Amino acid sequence: MTSFVRAGVIALAACAVVPTVARAQAAPRFAYIDSRAILAQAPGRAEAEAQFQKEMQAYQGQVKLMGDSLNTMMTAYTKSELTLSPTAKEARQKTIRDKEAAYQERVQGLQEQAQQRQSELMGPIMQLINTAISDVRAQDGYAFVFDVGAQGGVVVAADTTLNITDKVIARLKTISARPVSSVPVPNGAPMTTPAGITKPKP
Repeated sequence: MTSFVRAGVIALAACAVVPTVARAQAAPRFAYIDSRAILAQAPGRAEAEAQFQKEMQAYQGQVKLMGDSLNTMMTAYTKSELTLSPTAKEARQKTIRDKEAAYQERVQGLQEQAQQRQSELMGPIMQLINTAISDVRAQDGYAFVFDVGAQGGVVVAADTTLNITDKVIARLKTISARPVSSVPVPNGAPMTTPAGITKPKP
């Protein structure tokens, strides 16, 4: 599962436990879900992921151009370094440092825009998932619903009869997902970028 989907898992994990009004003298009922399976079949998830990957290419192009330009500048400096005067060296080094700082600042800005766009695309889907979980929990009278697919989970074994993942997926499929195309692209944003972008290695 891609990092894009894993971002949704983290968001879901925060909402997976929902208490209900305790019934008098009745033991609370528990159930669990696997958010990974739910996200994999969530209406609109595949389209949102495809949209994210498509938009991400624009950011990747920008970062590559800036990185290539920086690398070219550094290569040219390395070749001519021995022939430069101390003053010329200092000037060229300052130019490279300034360009590298601009590169890093731009990459950070693109990363923030990408994260915002990712949230915009996943937000409606996560709302649908949470609604489906809440519906099933209330309908079947569960006090708590745990997520065995959440990051950092400690569940090593569980009674499969308590697994309501399929029920949640069935409920989720009855809810219409908002079309991805209705989510606006942020003003001025060329699209999206992966969170793992780093400066080039000269």
